[in-house]
Amino acid sequence: MNSLFLIDTSVWIFALRKKYIPEIKSRVEKLLGEGKVVINPIIKLELLAGTKTKKEFSHLKLRLDALPEIAISQEIWEETQKIAFELRRNGLDLPLIDTIILSCAKFSNSTIVHGDRHFELAGKFLDVKLESFL
Repeated sequence: MNSLFLIDTSVWIFALRKKYIPEIKSRVEKLLGEGKVVINPIIKLELLAGTKTKKEFSHLKLRLDALPEIAISQEIWEETQKIAFELRRNGLDLPLIDTIILSCAKFSNSTIVHGDRHFELAGKFLDVKLESFL
């Protein structure tokens, strides 16, 4: 089975901005070209909320809507609750948005491509695949 990649907002912003980071943009373009990128509603929301104009919003939404989406099902909500509980038991108080992203990745067996230290911390306690740009 082909590996899937859930690209976190922390990576998308460095690939999409005018002054992009070449290494990150190249990796994102490669994964997109291979059809291996999935998205979830949380990441889509974060990206679209950061747009500055209606034109930018519409253009980005069209591109993001073309990606396969991991719907946040009841199973994912329940997994998120377990993850949040487990991480807090281990002394980690991650943003709840990140726990939802972790659940989506776990549920879809996707690798999280990120530039966020929260995922590295969570990865010490959870069975989740990570690709870091830190």
